[in-house]
Amino acid sequence: MRIIFCLLLISISFFANSQNINDCDGPYVEYKKSQIIVRSIDSNRSAVVIDFPASDKSSHVLSVHFSNHTGWDFTVPFKTKITDEPSTWPAADKILALSDIEGEFDNFRYMLIAAHVMDSLYNWTYGNGLLVICGDLFDRGHDVAAELWLLYKLEEEAKASGGYVHTILGNHDIMNLSGDIRFVQPRYIENAKIIGKDYMDLYNRNSELGRWLRSKNIIEKIGDNLCLHGGISPKILKIGWTIAKINYNCRPFYDLSEHPEKFTDTTVLAFFDEDNISPFWYRGYFTEPKATQGLVDSTLAFYQCRQIIVGHDIIDNVGTFYEDKVYGIDVNEHLGNTQALLIESGKFYKVDRIGNKILLTTR
Repeated sequence: MRIIFCLLLISISFFANSQNINDCDGPYVEYKKSQIIVRSIDSNRSAVVIDFPASDKSSHVLSVHFSNHTGWDFTVPFKTKITDEPSTWPAADKILALSDIEGEFDNFRYMLIAAHVMDSLYNWTYGNGLLVICGDLFDRGHDVAAELWLLYKLEEEAKASGGYVHTILGNHDIMNLSGDIRFVQPRYIENAKIIGKDYMDLYNRNSELGRWLRSKNIIEKIGDNLCLHGGISPKILKIGWTIAKINYNCRPFYDLSEHPEKFTDTTVLAFFDEDNISPFWYRGYFTEPKATQGLVDSTLAFYQCRQIIVGHDIIDNVGTFYEDKVYGIDVNEHLGNTQALLIESGKFYKVDRIGNKILLTTR
């Protein structure tokens, strides 16, 4: 009887989880000669395809739909242009930093609302504040495209209010751009087939999201905060490149990291090395062999920062390490542990998706 009861609970849990998955996906926007083709999947799991002249782009909006949440749909205007992001930025009075969203749209939405970054209708409400994403937008979760379009949308609204959205790329993002899809949810491979495309076409250089992602950096200095996904390894620090030089030299190779033979510069190749070297792969702040306090201090001195903010390695709680000089912000979104780092007037807090706020340090 107990076995039957347990099996029943498992079945109910599986059914509930499957019911909570968004059947919709997209939109995926492709530029083909002078046309724009928009492909998406509706709540019936059917492909919807529209096209229009690229010259008419400003008169069209993109629609993001949720079959599993009434009232969550939103629209996104096209950007007038996409340009590469600057590498260094002035300080701000308020910053919300999080990482490793990986398609967990529900938790991401709740966090942004609780932190007053946006309202429930997806309008930017953070004024001149900054939203900083320290990498890993892709894989594992079920709403990657929706999450990307939300960031794309909020970017323009933040600029209009004097704020900014900083989307910094992590290892999973580079993997998806370059063809390493070992962690991609099978659902996305199937969705690409439904709309008649190969998965790698969805984010290539002829797509809107692909162009947008390739404009992003792998490291930024925001005020006195060094923001990136993994960290600075001893080998990368020894190379001695500035933040701007790292981004400028690495950007052309975002979609080539699976093809080391195509790198024309072995120094650039080191910035994509998975073997505990790359700024978006390095785990030394949390995993053996651990970084020394001396490495952290030398990194901060070289980049003229006071603290390093990173994701990549899952920790139980957003917290501070290395004498309050390293802030880890990757918690397990997939288990519902949604947290972020909040910086307000020089004070550092841990916040969660229902608005709880705990002071970490006033350094």
